[in-house]
Amino acid sequence: MNGAGGPSGAAVWCEAGWYQGGIREGIRLSVDPAGTVTAAAPGTEAEPGDLVLSGVVFPAAANAHSHAFHRVLRGRTHTSGDFWSWREQMYSAAGALTPALYEQLATAVFAEMVVSGYTSVAEFHYVHHAPDGSAYPEHGMELALARAAVSAGIRLTLLDTCYLSGGLGTRSVGAPLEPSQRRFGDADADAWLSRFASLQAAVAARFPPEQVSVGAALHSVRAVPEAALARIAKRLPAGIPLHIHLSEQPQENADCLAATGLTPTGLLHRHGLLSSRLSVVHATHLTDADMALLGAADATAVFCPSTEADLADGLGPATELRNAGVALALGSDQHAVVDPWLEMRALEHGERLRTGKRGTFTPADLHFAASDAGAAAQGRRAPGLEPGKACDLMAVRPHSVRTAGSRPGQLAFSATAADVTAVVVGGRLLARNGHHTVLGDPAVLLREAIAAVDSAPAAVHETRLEGTRHP
Repeated sequence: MNGAGGPSGAAVWCEAGWYQGGIREGIRLSVDPAGTVTAAAPGTEAEPGDLVLSGVVFPAAANAHSHAFHRVLRGRTHTSGDFWSWREQMYSAAGALTPALYEQLATAVFAEMVVSGYTSVAEFHYVHHAPDGSAYPEHGMELALARAAVSAGIRLTLLDTCYLSGGLGTRSVGAPLEPSQRRFGDADADAWLSRFASLQAAVAARFPPEQVSVGAALHSVRAVPEAALARIAKRLPAGIPLHIHLSEQPQENADCLAATGLTPTGLLHRHGLLSSRLSVVHATHLTDADMALLGAADATAVFCPSTEADLADGLGPATELRNAGVALALGSDQHAVVDPWLEMRALEHGERLRTGKRGTFTPADLHFAASDAGAAAQGRRAPGLEPGKACDLMAVRPHSVRTAGSRPGQLAFSATAADVTAVVVGGRLLARNGHHTVLGDPAVLLREAIAAVDSAPAAVHETRLEGTRHP
């Protein structure tokens, strides 16, 4: 992995670690040159030359949903309004971006993810073009994100997103894109598919797939008319991850029913888009029939608890989805926080608030959602300490002011990103005590990048949150 420090094809010794669903002491991991664990020996001592990780070591987190540029909005958009008024400020932030500025900002955001315990990210990317809708040469915005990931050393699944309309409109033709959405769009489904194929080739020619890979996304049923869904379903290559924002808002469901007679999930089912490669993001407002369809397809639901709370989206039916056979993964979405530990326990806490019951999701369930399921949603090998897994790890301090007294197996309910003392990607040390081994302090990078966005011509500024409601 570019940007990572330390040896590869050597060994990592963990003082203690999450191994086969529980905590074991003294685990020595053999790691091949590709960064995969080939052997694990609990109850052993470190050997000379080993990378030694103190504390309790867990599989690193796999961020299953990210919009990197939303990080600009943290601390600026939280006091009032609703999803739709928040969206207007998000569009303003998007309007400020150029390829160079986005590379700077994304590098800082990805570095923040790494020091917090994430080693891979599914970047749901739709800021494709210049603000007037004209194309940048050679996939300028997309390759900027790829270079940012390489600089930060995070594994990137770049989800190139189809975004064609500003609302549902009719079955065949959606509402026109708003001026602030022009840079997101392509002329039609075929134009997006052509650009997508070109991007796949460009990325494959420049980056190894374990570092950067390309997946697909449909922004939402609001942004991709039914005729385009049908076309994409027929032509999208098999075997690549496919993601979509689904039923995040009740208004989306109502508009979809009015335009098509179906829920968003039902519309995807009509066109054969429900499958095991599909990840539905948010999935907050679902019917029983929706959940049955998603479960029958072996789809994944990506919950983003901190974002869904911040935007007042509601609490999704996590228990019902799991019971229907849907895998649950976690994402940080708008990055109101970048902390996999907070996202993990927010999943369980949300269920406690919604159902009045404790213990729906055990620590093992939460680690699986944060790591294995998130990696699977990206089409990547799961991280962990067992042979065959990617040697992507995060070590946690078990005796901090937050974790002191915690049983190691219950750190999912007490630790935060502030307790992450080391992050390893592919067997190489990439972060230590909140600092990136190559890039330094992410706070400095973020401060500089956000200042650059603020000073850009279309900069985001503090505004009142009484924006117009848009469908």
